Amino acid sequence: MWTDKPPRRRTYLWQRPDWPRWRWDAAALAAPLAQVHRAQGHLAGRMAELGLAQRDQATLQVLTQEVITTSAIEGERLDLDAVRSSVARKLGLDIGALAPSDRHVDGVVDVVLDATRNFDQPLTPERLFGWHAALFPTGYSGRTRITVAAWRTDASGPMQVVSGPVGREKVHFEAPPAATLPAQTQAFFDWFEAVPAGDALIKAGLAHLWLVTLHPFDDGNGRLSRAVGDMALARAEGTHQRFYSFSAQIQRERKDYYDQLEATQKGPLDVTPWLHWFLGCLLRAVQGADATLAGVLDKAQFWQRWAGTPMNARQTLVLNRVLDGMEGKLTNAKWATIAKCSSDTALRDISDLLERGVLRRLEGGGRSIGYELCAK
Repeated sequence: MWTDKPPRRRTYLWQRPDWPRWRWDAAALAAPLAQVHRAQGHLAGRMAELGLAQRDQATLQVLTQEVITTSAIEGERLDLDAVRSSVARKLGLDIGALAPSDRHVDGVVDVVLDATRNFDQPLTPERLFGWHAALFPTGYSGRTRITVAAWRTDASGPMQVVSGPVGREKVHFEAPPAATLPAQTQAFFDWFEAVPAGDALIKAGLAHLWLVTLHPFDDGNGRLSRAVGDMALARAEGTHQRFYSFSAQIQRERKDYYDQLEATQKGPLDVTPWLHWFLGCLLRAVQGADATLAGVLDKAQFWQRWAGTPMNARQTLVLNRVLDGMEGKLTNAKWATIAKCSSDTALRDISDLLERGVLRRLEGGGRSIGYELCAK
């Protein structure tokens, strides 16, 4: 958020004389690093046991979640169908009926996919500019015209992160002056492309923090910092396949995430506390992937069981939505909305599946009768 309010006297990371010479306590981080590496190895082993189709489904689910949540952290809600269809289209996966293409959604998907699937390609200003342009294809953030695919200019005053009503704003952070960005970002790119001096997971945590600190764009800095962090994680793991969503875990811990960033920005260049939190959040993200794996296996078993049962495209679409973790119970109205059909058509589809034993009615429900899958 922009404000032309004069900066208060305070010291941020980038104002310290030793900036940007990061420091951390390697001994204090040894245990959490070992935990993350063990969890990553466990997850990789479980995924290796899956067939190609199931791994593709897991990747589709995780990347969809990543796109949805990295935007949700910034308060932006994307349509699930549009995101899932865009990811499937770009990965070449067949998921049946696809939602119409959406330029804004496609842009966010492009950023996430390029960061994680092309992790071995150099990170350059031009590449980051391309990601920024993909996030803001119209040149606007909401109703505000912004500078796209170029560093911010600070034409309206210093870049500050603020909250609160006009006149009583609380400044959480002020970014470095725009005039310093060419040199500061080049230092970041040089460091990012250099061979890690220590554990590559430490580098991922620092990359995330460093780009957030620079805040080089008018808007989209959080999403791009998470994308760069994910790119560093993909490099650390040496694979373009994603089986967990770090942004989804950050979304679950959103308040703590912002509190940690603010505290770190106002602290010393010893960023051990930030890295400790980052590794803990990463560990919880990797461990949480077990739920994704269980969902993929449940889905595969469900379709294996009903492989000989003929179903129309609407039935396949809605059942897949349920299997992907649809919120709330399945009702006639929800069926009609998802399948984009009339209530009468939805009722016929549901009745057919009830007769075949694919669905069953939930007890109770009153006027809004609910249904559930007989087996997953």
